[in-house]
Amino acid sequence: MAGPASLERAEDFVDFLNASPTRTSPPTIQTSGQLRLEKAGFKQIKERDNWTATLQPASKYYLTRNSTTLIAFAIGSAWKPGNPIAMVGAHTDSCCLRLKPVSKRTADGFLQIGVETYGGGLWHTWFDRDLGVAGRVMVKTTDGGMAQRLVRINKPVCRIPNLAVHFGGSVPFEFNKEAQLLPIAGLVSAELNRTGRTVEETKTAESEAEKEAGFEPLRSVKQRHHPYLISLIAAEAGCKEEEILDFELSLYDVQPACIGGLNDEFIFSARLDNLGMTYCAVEGLIQSLASASALTNDATIRLIACFDHEEIGSSSAQGADGNMLPSVLRRLSCLPPSSSADSDKSYDKLDDPSPTAFEETLAKSMLVSADMAHSVNPNYSAKYEAEHKPEMNRGTVIKINANVRYATNSPGVVLLAECAKRAKATSYQPPGAGKSASHGGVPLQLFVVKNDSPCGSTIGPMLSASLGVRTVDVGNAQLAMHSIRETCGSYDVEHGVNLFDGFFEGYGGLEGKVLVD
Repeated sequence: MAGPASLERAEDFVDFLNASPTRTSPPTIQTSGQLRLEKAGFKQIKERDNWTATLQPASKYYLTRNSTTLIAFAIGSAWKPGNPIAMVGAHTDSCCLRLKPVSKRTADGFLQIGVETYGGGLWHTWFDRDLGVAGRVMVKTTDGGMAQRLVRINKPVCRIPNLAVHFGGSVPFEFNKEAQLLPIAGLVSAELNRTGRTVEETKTAESEAEKEAGFEPLRSVKQRHHPYLISLIAAEAGCKEEEILDFELSLYDVQPACIGGLNDEFIFSARLDNLGMTYCAVEGLIQSLASASALTNDATIRLIACFDHEEIGSSSAQGADGNMLPSVLRRLSCLPPSSSADSDKSYDKLDDPSPTAFEETLAKSMLVSADMAHSVNPNYSAKYEAEHKPEMNRGTVIKINANVRYATNSPGVVLLAECAKRAKATSYQPPGAGKSASHGGVPLQLFVVKNDSPCGSTIGPMLSASLGVRTVDVGNAQLAMHSIRETCGSYDVEHGVNLFDGFFEGYGGLEGKVLVD
């Protein structure tokens, strides 16, 4: 009898989630993805630099844009211009509440914080939760420059209170997002006690401070936000309050991610959509390169792209609908090959590659668009198509839509299924997976929505349209998508990592065998 399945991947994923407190912003990229890649031997490069003298075959690199979008890749030793690139694309952002540029509010003796909704969240789930603050702060430096600092106030600094049922709290729950989604952060009386000033004395002190500062094009952060909040932010940023220039801060649920369920079969957390697939992309790439000879004789480039702004349409400089991935692919497509004949030449002295190398690479490449999928909800089973009800811990879901809300087509399904068949076996095989499952492979599931239901979308359709690459949309099954607290399967984490590992390792050998022009 087989032993218990390993929760090692799930436990590592929980650590990843707890190190990534905000909806997007640098903490997700820098404290999770970037540090893991650097530990695995990836070297940082910058878009503004010339890569031809830097990039070498059998080497690993990563770059970021705005510190919120990350692309990492590994170049095979047998790479030639125009060869395939195996890609996994995900997004790092999640629905959240972000502090407004002027967030200071008071009402009926309470200190409140003005927030703006980001994405299409299930905002009623944000009521009565313990909310911290995290994100990016821009500060003055001693040399007169401006630098980014990451902050995380890891305590409940505010909360959005529900209306008691005794006053007509409604079912279904209804509220105004502008007027009734305001967190309370304290009491005016407590703030006055802290400062030892009356309301009038506080206003006078602020007015005098403004006069002493002289002309400034914008009001200071202390005038736009509660002063004590600025104090907490400065302490986290390791700077003086007057050195804070601006910030991009979001609220987050301070309750940490955890493994739950009677048999540890679930993960309960915020931001599973889409840190779940971001984690699988990062770890799948790293795992595919674990062997010292992983890139030996590999004629492909293995690449992951983790984008910002998917939840709001991706139309930004760092979004999937921007130019970042196409520009990176163009630069990689014409990288010269490594050969003994050219061993004494630097890249900038090699003959120019074919002028159509970029187009040749795109025609041979494939994108796996990785965004969390829907698990069947047993309380709403009728909402799901009868033969397409994905279950947790039964493998990554291939998402299909006839109206191309997902970019999957049959050639992509066939190719990914073959990669899954050859992938490293997961420690957990779902009941009914078949006897052969114990000898290797990763289980997959299929999903379509009902004809009378709307269908979400992903970065897959927009990237397949702009690049022309073969694309398949996938994701691990989860419940309560866009809630402040979501649920996924503990063992699907390993399924996803091993699937992407198998895709990166197997794509080069399979690409030429699926011929559909």
